[in-house]
Amino acid sequence: MRVPPIRLGVNLDHVATVRQARRTTEPDPLQAAILAEIGGADQITIHLREDRRHINDRDLRLMREGCQLPLNQEMGVTAEMLDIACDLKPDVACLVPEKREEVTTEGGLDIAGNAERIASATERLHGEGIKVSFFIDPTDEQVRASSDIGGDAVELHTGEYANATGAARGSQLERIRAMAEVADRLGLDVHAGHGLTYQNVGAVARVAQVVELNIGHSIIARSIYTGITDAVASMRVLMDQARTDARMDVPPQD
Repeated sequence: MRVPPIRLGVNLDHVATVRQARRTTEPDPLQAAILAEIGGADQITIHLREDRRHINDRDLRLMREGCQLPLNQEMGVTAEMLDIACDLKPDVACLVPEKREEVTTEGGLDIAGNAERIASATERLHGEGIKVSFFIDPTDEQVRASSDIGGDAVELHTGEYANATGAARGSQLERIRAMAEVADRLGLDVHAGHGLTYQNVGAVARVAQVVELNIGHSIIARSIYTGITDAVASMRVLMDQARTDARMDVPPQD
């Protein structure tokens, strides 16, 4: 099986989280994006939430104007966010579920249960030349619904895999692998993300159909010690090595 290169989208939300802790001007997400690009990032991902808890409107605008990498805007399916995206025109809009009370996104978007509303949002974004990805749980129902309403990509939620241990982690990985195969057969680009770390990224990066990983918290946490550029470069090495091993069919190492 052909194993294509894999892209790394670096989520910079938590650079803004540190800034917002003091309501000041630093650290600057745009400067972090420039350093992430030097480290090997292929894309910048930021989530403009309804409550602006980290990334704000100015960050989004400056990132669009000042960053050379493609921009992936994570966003809730709301009229406000659709207006912002259609004005800003990120390269990709990743539609995600969003609840004010959650610390971070807790699960995938229910495409099957909200097909008409999400299809309408997708059509509007496509009309502005924006690719659309859906952040979904890795289930057959959600993958097929994503294809049916015309999404360009699905981002498989890897949170349950990341939180599992022992045999349960293997089961979750197989679930991701199976749904990646289904999505690929349906013509969707397959992305993955949530809870991925330097310790668990390799197994997901080995899944041949997964062409992009979006990783934030673990990279930003490491960057406190090593700096953004080195933190991104270290993740890049692990992902690329996993891809090389997959091409050569090298058994995964524990």
